[in-house]
Amino acid sequence: MMMSKTRMRSLFSVTLLLLLALTLAAEASRKAKNHKGGKHDKSRPASDCPPADTQYGKCVPEHGDCGDGLRDATCKDRTDKIHCKIPCNWKKDISDCKYKFGPWGSCDGASNTKSRSGTLKRALFNAECQATVKVSKPCSPKVKKAKGDKKSN
Repeated sequence: MMMSKTRMRSLFSVTLLLLLALTLAAEASRKAKNHKGGKHDKSRPASDCPPADTQYGKCVPEHGDCGDGLRDATCKDRTDKIHCKIPCNWKKDISDCKYKFGPWGSCDGASNTKSRSGTLKRALFNAECQATVKVSKPCSPKVKKAKGDKKSN
């Protein structure tokens, strides 16, 4: 079966157009995926404002009181929502402040808690942070034995 030259050219043109459309769609998908998943893009507002001129709101978790969330980033007249994360084992009031903590103190029998203090390392998102903080947690109910101790009968 023989095809005419005109029909062969039109088939070639359609194939070429489909290949071009497929290539453009794949490239657009790749760019969207890289933009969405980029770690740097998630934590910065989409505007061209420098971080020093941007006011950041508190991180608001999407579910519960910790985990992935969103915060407002405002610069000039523009407000963007940017991704943030609140660790589930952390104090909510100091979550944007990074501290260097000392060792845990001994257990206070009256309150059944132990505490430690930390000094400010850096503030994230222009947060207002205390120079030092004190955190506490309940004492462990188990008494840890030294490695050399054996169970006596």
